[in-house]
Amino acid sequence: MTQSNESNHGQSSASAADFAGAADVKVTLRGPGELADALPYLMGFHPNDSVVMVALHGEYGRFGGRLRVGLPQDAEEWPELAAQLADCLVRNSMRRGLRPDAVVVFLCQDPCEGERSSAVMERLRPLAQFLRVACGDLEVPVVEALCVSAGRWWSYCSPGAVVPGEGTPLPPPGSTTMAATAAYAGLPAPTSQRDIESRLRPPQSRNREHEIALDIACAELLPRMLADREGERIRGRTVALARAALEKFRSALPIGDPVRGDRRDDKLLRDDEAAAIILGLQDKQARDRVAEWMEPGQADAALRLWRALARRCPGPYGEHAAAPLSLAGWVAWSSGDEAEARVALAMALDLEPDYGFARLLHTSVNEGLDPELLRRSLRHDRRRRVTAAAKGRRGPDGPAGRGPGRHSPGDRRVRTRR
Repeated sequence: MTQSNESNHGQSSASAADFAGAADVKVTLRGPGELADALPYLMGFHPNDSVVMVALHGEYGRFGGRLRVGLPQDAEEWPELAAQLADCLVRNSMRRGLRPDAVVVFLCQDPCEGERSSAVMERLRPLAQFLRVACGDLEVPVVEALCVSAGRWWSYCSPGAVVPGEGTPLPPPGSTTMAATAAYAGLPAPTSQRDIESRLRPPQSRNREHEIALDIACAELLPRMLADREGERIRGRTVALARAALEKFRSALPIGDPVRGDRRDDKLLRDDEAAAIILGLQDKQARDRVAEWMEPGQADAALRLWRALARRCPGPYGEHAAAPLSLAGWVAWSSGDEAEARVALAMALDLEPDYGFARLLHTSVNEGLDPELLRRSLRHDRRRRVTAAAKGRRGPDGPAGRGPGRHSPGDRRVRTRR
């Protein structure tokens, strides 16, 4: 969804040209209240415990690149975070040749038990100021900074726009111009960030069977994955196991209720096979090969499989979920579900901030790039690998055992953490 903010006149106009299958639609957002209401439609979900920044372009402030990160609890981290976010948003926008003319900031957090939402607004006020200063240092003004908490909103830039101390209630769901536009465009109502995360996280109660299976797989596979002569063999085994699991998920029709569907999907994987796939996906070449499963006939089953594997990474193996979370984010984005893509990729980066695959995808989604670019690259890699394998079978001089997926032990990405 492409939107714009006409901040000088207290209203915004939005173009819904990016709505799937929708004609070009213009929406006018009048003031910070409707801007706060539009946030879930902009992101595809209701953010919580989040900092969201959106770039504005042109005279009417067309919405451009956006980013969302988790809100740090430690206030001492806020100045550095503000500087990093401002630099990231501006730099990524400039890479596309569109330096922002302004920025809109959203701080989203519900109150803790016994805390008033107005106290949340006051507690986050210094962060809003750090963000305004950081953007100002880059000569990109923050034209609006909003706090959204427990169904109410406050403006840090226009304090007179709300009831002092109490904030202003958000309008009832489905009653606004933005909701009507989304319904006209055929978009689903925004879901909860927590609901999306719950499908990608292990259950709160630790499952010792999952951990034991991962212990056994780690002891068996790790030495072989690090061995020069075993790497490609383990990689092929991982892909074969994942493909067999994919076929199980394709044979089991989706269930409309997400909770029941996830429980059924969890039963499709034995602990030992799930653990072997999770460990094998720590090899980035194996991960890249299964990322090719994003075509229409595979995408739904693949997304369910990656969710199920992410839920199988409890306790000390939590960081191993970065690979299946990134794959879930990739398939969701490739299938047009930017909401789940943003959440899954952000969760992967929370676990592994330097995980290159997740960083690439997260930046691409936030910049509004077309996933078809990556799909073409994966298809090209698959054709090249198949061609190389065919040549290797035709004679001893072929590149058998030396396909494009081969890499040195120093390039392998295998975690030994227990």
